Amino acid sequence: MLALLAEGTVIHHNELPIPAIMYGVIAMSLFILMAFIVYSYRDVANRHDHKKPSSQGH
Repeated sequence: MLALLAEGTVIHHNELPIPAIMYGVIAMSLFILMAFIVYSYRDVANRHDHKKPSSQGH
């Protein structure tokens, strides 16, 4: 009986639309792009020299 159940199972494999390594390349490219965007905002607070020292916060 178990053999009959095993014969009846059909497994369909869908192919990926792009090679599997490209998913990693795309993800790494997005992370590098986001890191560049975050890095570009460094020192933004120091550009506002017109503020008084008492209003700078901590």
